[in-house]
Amino acid sequence: MFLRKDTKAVQVGPLTIGGGAPVVIQSMTNTATADVSATLEQINELAAAGCELVRVAVPDETAADALPEIVAQSPLPVVADIHFNHRLALAALHAGVAKLRINPGNIGGEKRLAQVVDLAGEKRVPIRIGVNAGSLEKRLLAKYGKATPEAMVESALDHIGLVEKLGFTDVVVSLKASSVPLTVAAYRLLAKEVNYPLHIGVTEAGSQFGGTVFSAVGIGALLLDGLGDTLRVSLTAPPAKEIPVAKEILTACELRRFGPRIVSCPTCGRCQIGLMELAKEVEERIAHIKEPLTLAVMGCAVNGPGEAREADLGIAGGKNQGLIFREGKIIRKVPQEQLLDEFMTYLHDFLAGRQKGSG
Repeated sequence: MFLRKDTKAVQVGPLTIGGGAPVVIQSMTNTATADVSATLEQINELAAAGCELVRVAVPDETAADALPEIVAQSPLPVVADIHFNHRLALAALHAGVAKLRINPGNIGGEKRLAQVVDLAGEKRVPIRIGVNAGSLEKRLLAKYGKATPEAMVESALDHIGLVEKLGFTDVVVSLKASSVPLTVAAYRLLAKEVNYPLHIGVTEAGSQFGGTVFSAVGIGALLLDGLGDTLRVSLTAPPAKEIPVAKEILTACELRRFGPRIVSCPTCGRCQIGLMELAKEVEERIAHIKEPLTLAVMGCAVNGPGEAREADLGIAGGKNQGLIFREGKIIRKVPQEQLLDEFMTYLHDFLAGRQKGSG
């Protein structure tokens, strides 16, 4: 089992980011922030999907004026995403946001940065410093010739130095690129330099399918390195679609569980049951369950129970009949048409026994 990097704990509203706390899932709205009702509707969709922290763009005063109502009604802590304008950052802080996303070097100079940092410190609001490979400073591009891990880390350290100089250390850092190898290399390099919590992700990852693959590879690699305290899966898709992907990545890395995991085989010529349909129906029937179980849906009665012995409970298909098994041991044979109903009965009994045992 890998060890997570020991990072500074930062408080974002009711959430703790870093310090060994569970990795936080976040997303960003794509509505016009000035449209309060549409923004809140999307935040509620994200919350229902399991998002824990939401970022909103604040490009102008109209958006800033909407923040007090959004913050007051949001079920999630709100992060204000601001570029260049320190007045918008100050307005966001007065509106009660839980975190700012700015780049200290482009907020208007040291005097204006000091105003933002002083108010953030007073209100105990952390700052996320976000470096993006696509918008590196010209001097760094000239120095390194292109966006490299070293250039991204130098940019981050420069921005971090500006707020540290002002005595501010409630910082979260991100280093994002659309290239997975560049993103992973940059985070690995930065992790050797600082112990601030890291917000991880692959930016501009792509469409729902492609972006899922790129995000899983990049975010998964970092998590298995022990890096990452909060994450976002960036997809060109409705924001709520990002959350199931984030959950699956964390589940795959064995960092968090969000209900049952289904283990199922890819089928082969020995399969004598409609396994794809069966797995889908099991998934639908257990959608309401929150217990962190491992359930198996296997196509082969010969090898299935043994191959899925780590499952709390499972089913395996056979000719005209199926098996129900627990931890690799067969507990009942039933006609194929009764397999799913019998499995659900055993599952409910299993859950009732577990809850009784913990009561």
